[in-house]
Amino acid sequence: MGKALIIGCGGVASVAIHKCCQNSEIFEEIMIASRTKSKCDALKAKLDGGKTKIHTAQVDADHVEELIALINRFQPDVVLNLALPYQDLTIMDACLATKTNYVDTANYEPLDTAKFEYKWQWAYRERFEKAGITALLGCGFDPGVTGVFSAYAQKHEFDEINEIDILDANAGDHGYPFATNFNPEINIREVSAKGSYWENGKWVETEPMEIKRVYDFPEIGEKDMYLLHHEELESLALHIKGIRRIRFFMTFGQSYLTHLKCLENVGMTSIEPIEYNGMKIVPLQFLKAVLPDPASLGPRTKGKTNIGCIFKGKKDGKEKTYYLYNVCDHQECYKEVGSQAISYTTGVPAMIGAMMVMNGTWRKPGVFNVEELDPDPFMDALNQWGLPWQESYHPDLVD
Repeated sequence: MGKALIIGCGGVASVAIHKCCQNSEIFEEIMIASRTKSKCDALKAKLDGGKTKIHTAQVDADHVEELIALINRFQPDVVLNLALPYQDLTIMDACLATKTNYVDTANYEPLDTAKFEYKWQWAYRERFEKAGITALLGCGFDPGVTGVFSAYAQKHEFDEINEIDILDANAGDHGYPFATNFNPEINIREVSAKGSYWENGKWVETEPMEIKRVYDFPEIGEKDMYLLHHEELESLALHIKGIRRIRFFMTFGQSYLTHLKCLENVGMTSIEPIEYNGMKIVPLQFLKAVLPDPASLGPRTKGKTNIGCIFKGKKDGKEKTYYLYNVCDHQECYKEVGSQAISYTTGVPAMIGAMMVMNGTWRKPGVFNVEELDPDPFMDALNQWGLPWQESYHPDLVD
């Protein structure tokens, strides 16, 4: 079918690359490019010998000219951006310059402040449309599958959806007193930012971790969960009709929260540079360097994740509730692709999104969030590629 350039070589990229190689009918050739070429070469060595032809390259995704040169050399059908969210715009610029389709899993973030919003990327709509290429934003799990679930519920289950609660539960245990399941810098920025939710056409802001609920998750049991701001709230508020309220909750254990509070209190989660021994360092970036690499958690992590959406709305004039979710087993994921379920649940949808653009199913000029496109082929692909979904018509609601 074609060629994909995959930028990034962390945990999520590793899963997506494994999955591309499993799906060699679509991904005949891939190039893995990252700042550290040796990481790309090590992954290539692991996966060589299958039907997908693998190339590697060194690239600094902060530099548009380097990206343009690489895209021109490889001529991919799609660029799958699994680098850092700070690099979304340079990669989008390179895709525009070369008229290449673009897919990512996380919205652009400026380095100096944790924003988690889409306005920078939405500003590219007209330019992508004019260039005749597709940009698919936020095609991981949350954001990503949660948007596909919402579009599916809207298409098949409701006349109007009034409330969505997105619940992200991780019951995995890696044995460390404190570690993050994905990039520590992004994870801690997300968790220590103020929370917010969308209600009656406006944002309601909360203090970090101010709103706590306990939920009994299928296959996992009761977990403490906390309301966070999450970027898909912004796009779902625009694209799901009849919506009155959208909230996002994530589970955290007490040990994680205690450690985080302590690190915050001593200034280790700050993104303000400080002077140290004549050098400027960002405390959060230093903390990232001393914490376990999320990629190393795979072999140690036991348990499951449960991520999904509870919908409340109307069908044929009657009130209705509906729950769509996926349960993923950390050890099964590690057996299959050498990564834990947090990377797996993001990497699989990233591969599916790139496939949908490459095979033409989701290819149209412009910049799109996943819920703007037909959910059905994506829902089928989730079942096929390792993230089967489940549904319930009488879920417990979050108060």
